[in-house]
Amino acid sequence: MANEKSEKELALEIRTNIGARMNSPSAQRNRDPIRDAFSKSMPTAGTALEVAGGTGEHAVHLARAFPELHIYTGDPDEKARASIASRIEEAGLENLTGPHHIDVMINNWGVEEQAPYDAIIAINMIHIAPIEAVIGLMRGADRLLERGGKLFLYGPFRRDGEHTAPSNEAFDADLKSRDERWGVRDLEQEIVPLAQKNRIQLEDCIAMPANNFSAIFGKT
Repeated sequence: MANEKSEKELALEIRTNIGARMNSPSAQRNRDPIRDAFSKSMPTAGTALEVAGGTGEHAVHLARAFPELHIYTGDPDEKARASIASRIEEAGLENLTGPHHIDVMINNWGVEEQAPYDAIIAINMIHIAPIEAVIGLMRGADRLLERGGKLFLYGPFRRDGEHTAPSNEAFDADLKSRDERWGVRDLEQEIVPLAQKNRIQLEDCIAMPANNFSAIFGKT
């Protein structure tokens, strides 16, 4: 029972399973808007590294939409990796591989030999992770992205010290009640300074449904 509670809290939603494959209702709702935002500012050819890939649904959707972009996806969680592996096998896409087990808070991600990458993708990650994960993500982006490469972040953000909607403020409080290290990050006041310390610059921020944003950063 304790494990079930932990999994539900980490996912922040009720998920169903078909064998090892997990199904995320939020991924089903958001995958098309994320694909569309990705197509506007991100490389659609080359190599992309997805961290915290969760159920694997976004990686499959992006790989199917952009056949010239090779996506290497994975997650530090064992059950997430099993779901990702099942989805990769089911999809049968030549441009989708994994799963890796990257923990962004570790200095060596174990994928350095394949660098540089054209893109790094982190969807719905940084608000359910400690700030050390954001620091590690930015360091990894500096280390692994080629010059001109892109970092794609998706999720809720505060903007210049303010929540963008009452629902996001309530969500932030709920996150912190689950784990005091979690929370809706401030794009301008928290994320951008950490990125700039690692030669990563904010290039675009696209408003998304349900008060979320896609933030696109470039490696200088």
